[in-house]
Amino acid sequence: MRRAGTHRVVLRLTRAAGQMLLGVGLAVVYALVRGPVRTALVKAWFRGLLRAFGVRLVVRGERPEADGLVVTNHVSWLDVVALMAVNPMRLLAKTELRSWPVVGPLAARVGTLYIDRERLSALPDAVRTVADALRDGSVVGAFPEGTTWCGLASGTYRPAVFQAAVDAGVQVRPVALRFTTASGAPTTIAAFVGAATLLESVLAVARVRGLVVELSVLPAIDAAAIGDRRELARRAERAVAAITEPDGPEVPHLTEAGHALAA
Repeated sequence: MRRAGTHRVVLRLTRAAGQMLLGVGLAVVYALVRGPVRTALVKAWFRGLLRAFGVRLVVRGERPEADGLVVTNHVSWLDVVALMAVNPMRLLAKTELRSWPVVGPLAARVGTLYIDRERLSALPDAVRTVADALRDGSVVGAFPEGTTWCGLASGTYRPAVFQAAVDAGVQVRPVALRFTTASGAPTTIAAFVGAATLLESVLAVARVRGLVVELSVLPAIDAAAIGDRRELARRAERAVAAITEPDGPEVPHLTEAGHALAA
């Protein structure tokens, strides 16, 4: 990818810092507003964070239903930013997210659900919590691979979170996430993997030009009709892999990146 000049990197980091400070105020205001105003504020903040880093957001696919479980492949810290920029949802996240500056408190405000992946004994409670949120009509987003991958390859989808969709009788909405250059070529530059720290990954994103994050919203899968979490996991994994593989098919492009994952 083309590298950004030093002045551009400094400008991006300065804008990102300003956006983070704005997020502190948003976390306070969020508690005072309701409904569409809340949604609009959160979307605007996360979109602003993408713009600060020079990342372009593209959304492809059909308009989804108003609730259910959204599952996507996991590549980067930017995954959370992109999902929330399209439509704020209750994410199922690692407990480490709580410690992220600004994003952690803001995530808590929007109802993020946490899971301790180091304690298998906590998994049944997490599944019940997700199922309850789905029954209440919330949109819940999850990364069933359980860890990040480079973007050109993906991991096996763990079936546990899909049990929550079965229990709640809701639809599962696969979303394929890709990072590309401005010309459309896949890139791994945004991948947050291996021994890289969050700071190193942030700097890597700030130092490149033309980075695009694509969210392809795929047809929903009826969890109640299938009734088996492992089969749901397999179907969602195959659907996402068909897009994220370098030779995967294209899906229709929405003219506005603001179409919601759950309108």
